[in-house]
Amino acid sequence: MIQNTINLIAACAASTGALSQNVLQLANDANPAELDLTGIERIDLHFPKFTDGRAYSQAFLLRRRLGFQGELRATGDVLVDQLQLMQRSGFNAAVLRADQNLATAQRELARFGDFYQGDAAHLAPLFSADTLPRPTGAAA
Repeated sequence: MIQNTINLIAACAASTGALSQNVLQLANDANPAELDLTGIERIDLHFPKFTDGRAYSQAFLLRRRLGFQGELRATGDVLVDQLQLMQRSGFNAAVLRADQNLATAQRELARFGDFYQGDAAHLAPLFSADTLPRPTGAAA
Protein backbone atom coordinates (compact mmCIF):
# COMPACT_ATOMS: atom_id res chain seq x y z
CA MET A 1 0.00 0.00 0.00
CA ILE A 2 1.36 3.43 -0.92
CA GLN A 3 1.85 5.61 2.12
CA ASN A 4 1.08 9.32 2.24
CA THR A 5 4.64 10.51 1.76
CA ILE A 6 4.05 14.11 0.75
CA ASN A 7 4.64 16.79 3.36
CA LEU A 8 2.00 19.50 3.04
CA ILE A 9 3.01 23.07 3.85
CA ALA A 10 0.55 25.94 4.19
CA ALA A 11 1.49 29.01 2.15
CA CYS A 12 1.73 31.09 5.32
CA ALA A 13 4.25 28.63 6.79
CA ALA A 14 6.54 28.51 3.75
CA SER A 15 9.91 30.13 4.20
CA THR A 16 10.38 33.36 2.29
CA GLY A 17 13.93 33.94 3.52
CA ALA A 18 17.21 33.27 1.76
CA LEU A 19 17.77 29.70 0.67
CA SER A 20 20.75 27.70 1.85
CA GLN A 21 23.39 26.51 -0.55
CA ASN A 22 21.90 22.99 -0.33
CA VAL A 23 18.57 24.16 -1.80
CA LEU A 24 18.08 24.67 -5.51
CA GLN A 25 15.19 26.57 -7.11
CA LEU A 26 14.70 25.17 -10.58
CA ALA A 27 12.85 27.07 -13.30
CA ASN A 28 10.24 24.91 -14.98
CA ASP A 29 11.95 25.24 -18.36
CA ALA A 30 15.35 24.02 -17.05
CA ASN A 31 16.69 20.56 -17.88
CA PRO A 32 17.49 18.71 -14.62
CA ALA A 33 19.87 16.37 -16.48
CA GLU A 34 22.26 19.29 -16.98
CA LEU A 35 22.61 19.99 -13.23
CA ASP A 36 25.28 18.97 -10.76
CA LEU A 37 23.20 17.69 -7.85
CA THR A 38 26.16 17.03 -5.55
CA GLY A 39 25.31 18.24 -2.05
CA ILE A 40 21.79 19.38 -2.99
CA GLU A 41 19.28 18.39 -0.30
CA ARG A 42 16.14 20.06 -1.65
CA ILE A 43 14.93 21.14 -5.07
CA ASP A 44 12.00 23.54 -5.40
CA LEU A 45 10.06 22.99 -8.62
CA HIS A 46 7.71 25.82 -9.51
CA PHE A 47 4.18 25.68 -10.94
CA PRO A 48 3.59 29.20 -12.37
CA LYS A 49 -0.05 28.22 -12.95
CA PHE A 50 -1.90 24.99 -12.25
CA THR A 51 -2.25 24.21 -15.97
CA ASP A 52 1.55 24.19 -16.50
CA GLY A 53 2.71 20.63 -15.82
CA ARG A 54 6.39 20.83 -16.71
CA ALA A 55 7.40 20.47 -13.04
CA TYR A 56 5.77 16.99 -13.00
CA SER A 57 8.15 15.90 -15.75
CA GLN A 58 11.12 17.44 -13.95
CA ALA A 59 10.20 15.64 -10.71
CA PHE A 60 9.83 12.29 -12.46
CA LEU A 61 13.15 12.77 -14.26
CA LEU A 62 14.93 13.73 -11.04
CA ARG A 63 13.59 10.68 -9.17
CA ARG A 64 13.60 7.92 -11.76
CA ARG A 65 16.43 8.73 -14.13
CA LEU A 66 18.76 10.88 -12.05
CA GLY A 67 18.19 9.11 -8.73
CA PHE A 68 17.72 12.26 -6.64
CA GLN A 69 16.95 11.19 -3.06
CA GLY A 70 16.44 14.60 -1.41
CA GLU A 71 13.29 16.64 -1.01
CA LEU A 72 11.37 17.67 -4.12
CA ARG A 73 9.10 20.57 -3.17
CA ALA A 74 6.23 21.84 -5.33
CA THR A 75 5.79 25.61 -5.12
CA GLY A 76 3.61 28.18 -6.85
CA ASP A 77 0.05 27.55 -7.98
CA VAL A 78 -0.35 24.26 -6.08
CA LEU A 79 -3.96 23.08 -5.71
CA VAL A 80 -5.39 20.28 -3.59
CA ASP A 81 -6.52 18.28 -6.63
CA GLN A 82 -2.93 18.09 -7.96
CA LEU A 83 -1.43 16.43 -4.89
CA GLN A 84 -2.00 12.77 -5.84
CA LEU A 85 -0.23 13.25 -9.17
CA MET A 86 2.54 15.25 -7.50
CA GLN A 87 3.16 12.43 -5.04
CA ARG A 88 3.17 9.82 -7.81
CA SER A 89 5.54 11.96 -9.90
CA GLY A 90 8.12 12.07 -7.12
CA PHE A 91 7.32 15.14 -5.04
CA ASN A 92 7.57 14.64 -1.29
CA ALA A 93 6.62 18.18 -0.22
CA ALA A 94 4.17 20.78 -1.49
CA VAL A 95 3.50 24.37 -0.52
CA LEU A 96 -0.23 24.88 -1.01
CA ARG A 97 -1.56 28.03 -2.64
CA ALA A 98 -2.84 30.48 0.01
CA ASP A 99 -6.53 29.76 -0.69
CA GLN A 100 -6.14 25.96 -0.35
CA ASN A 101 -7.22 24.20 2.86
CA LEU A 102 -4.61 22.01 4.55
CA ALA A 103 -7.18 19.65 6.12
CA THR A 104 -8.89 19.14 2.76
CA ALA A 105 -5.52 18.41 1.15
CA GLN A 106 -4.69 15.76 3.77
CA ARG A 107 -8.10 14.14 3.33
CA GLU A 108 -7.72 14.04 -0.47
CA LEU A 109 -4.26 12.47 -0.24
CA ALA A 110 -5.65 9.69 1.95
CA ARG A 111 -8.53 8.98 -0.45
CA PHE A 112 -6.63 6.43 -2.58
CA GLY A 113 -4.28 3.87 -1.04
CA ASP A 114 -3.15 1.86 -4.05
CA PHE A 115 -2.67 2.40 -7.77
CA TYR A 116 -2.43 -0.23 -10.48
CA GLN A 117 0.33 1.56 -12.38
CA GLY A 118 3.89 2.02 -11.19
CA ASP A 119 5.09 5.53 -10.42
CA ALA A 120 8.24 7.42 -9.47
CA ALA A 121 8.39 5.89 -5.99
CA HIS A 122 7.04 2.39 -6.70
CA LEU A 123 8.34 1.17 -10.04
CA ALA A 124 6.47 -2.13 -10.33
CA PRO A 125 2.74 -2.05 -11.06
CA LEU A 126 0.45 -3.42 -8.36
CA PHE A 127 -0.43 -6.46 -10.49
CA SER A 128 3.24 -7.37 -11.05
CA ALA A 129 4.38 -10.77 -9.84
CA ASP A 130 6.96 -8.96 -7.68
CA THR A 131 4.26 -7.15 -5.74
CA LEU A 132 1.78 -10.00 -5.26
CA PRO A 133 2.06 -12.38 -2.30
CA ARG A 134 3.48 -15.78 -3.20
CA PRO A 135 1.30 -18.84 -2.69
CA THR A 136 2.20 -20.95 0.33
CA GLY A 137 4.98 -23.39 -0.54
CA ALA A 138 6.04 -21.53 -3.72
CA ALA A 139 9.75 -21.38 -4.52
CA ALA A 140 11.44 -18.03 -3.99
